[in-house]
Amino acid sequence: QVQLVESGGGLVQAGGSLRLSCAASESISSAVVLGWSRQRPGEQRELVARINSDDSINYGDFVKGRFTISRDNAKNTIYLQMDNLRPEDSNVYYCTVRQKWHIPGSWGQGIRVTVSS
Repeated sequence: QVQLVESGGGLVQAGGSLRLSCAASESISSAVVLGWSRQRPGEQRELVARINSDDSINYGDFVKGRFTISRDNAKNTIYLQMDNLRPEDSNVYYCTVRQKWHIPGSWGQGIRVTVSS
């Protein structure tokens, strides 16, 4: 399974920006799903952003134009640019890659984002 390592999290003030990166151990150029989700302890994991196999993109309803997902196939990396962050965006963010439909997706270890008011 592909190994994923997230980076770029941390503490930021409300209204600020962060860019999360997710480096994959193998090529992601033909992956069927690339994405970011977030989860707090005791809560369900929720979709933040996803790139589908047809290159269409889905965002969670709460994103409201503030976040942008992108990919760099040459670097085997997925990015999540987060702008105009809010305290309610504080969470642990996980990246995911699903290489083929018949293979379960891989998840990173998670990275914490904290937004202070």
